[in-house]
Amino acid sequence: MLNKEIKKLNEIAENYSKKLRKVHSEMSKVIVGQEEIVEKLIIGVIANGHILIEGVPGLAKTLMVKTLSECLHSGFARLQFTPDLLPADITGTKIYDHKKSSFKTMRGPLFTNFILADEINRAPPKVQSALLEAMQEKQVTIQGDTLTLPKPFMVLATQNPIESEGTYNLPEAQVDRFMFKILIDYPNKSSELEIIERFTEDIVISVSKQLSVKQILEMQGFNQKIYADRKVKEYVADIVDATRNPSEYGLDIGEYIQYGVSPRASIWLILAAKAHAMINGRGYVKPEDVQAIAYDVLRHRILLTYEAEAEEKTTDELIDIILSSIKVP
Repeated sequence: MLNKEIKKLNEIAENYSKKLRKVHSEMSKVIVGQEEIVEKLIIGVIANGHILIEGVPGLAKTLMVKTLSECLHSGFARLQFTPDLLPADITGTKIYDHKKSSFKTMRGPLFTNFILADEINRAPPKVQSALLEAMQEKQVTIQGDTLTLPKPFMVLATQNPIESEGTYNLPEAQVDRFMFKILIDYPNKSSELEIIERFTEDIVISVSKQLSVKQILEMQGFNQKIYADRKVKEYVADIVDATRNPSEYGLDIGEYIQYGVSPRASIWLILAAKAHAMINGRGYVKPEDVQAIAYDVLRHRILLTYEAEAEEKTTDELIDIILSSIKVP
């Protein structure tokens, strides 16, 4: 019976996979050499999770998100976060209508499907916290009135590394609401050459729209139905527990971890692994799917101690140790 169900799930996943591969190839017309990161953005759309993208200026973070939105038949708004931004600038406000002698609600730019929160760590804490309700509850409160945001709703935020001048560290509560934290590195030499050729000559590159809002919502619904065996769920629970109680798994990294990851990590490890399986045309999750997305789900949720910072340990190094030590089903 289970084999029959999985076969049916595989057929649906293969069909969706073809459509998602088209989105990937369209984005690759504009984005050079960041294949893995483009795939992670698409996984974010399917899993219905917010994404934080970090990298030094000039690595096409904004272009990547903008290109993704151009491949989708959906609403898109770009918010340039600056130190003088106010919460009402993004959520909206109420204004007095003299003709009707009443207040009317002016909705802010958050009321769309995809939000590019550009340089999110340049905005003051009040504005960052205004995003919290929108990201978690998918709703916004404007002077006492609670308004529901459209579906799908996804925040794709970019930030420069914290060392950059004029930035505010994101609060842990907000960082935890991002499904992924993706790190973008410099392109290799051959990709650099292609970037030069592509963007310094008179070549107009346009992408075509591949997915409608209806199709995105369908895929998000199907993602929940993808089969994850209990052994895979136990594997995820072991990984998460190892960040909280490393000594119980024979790991000598307890002095480097101040706080392990939250239960949100378990949820996103499964949902993102399901989306990874869907992209690869499968209706069931393998441990390899979990490993493929583990770093992006965990790296911003493990809080390091002063000892770790003093010894220049990174969360990715600790995740390396955890994944290599936990028994794979």
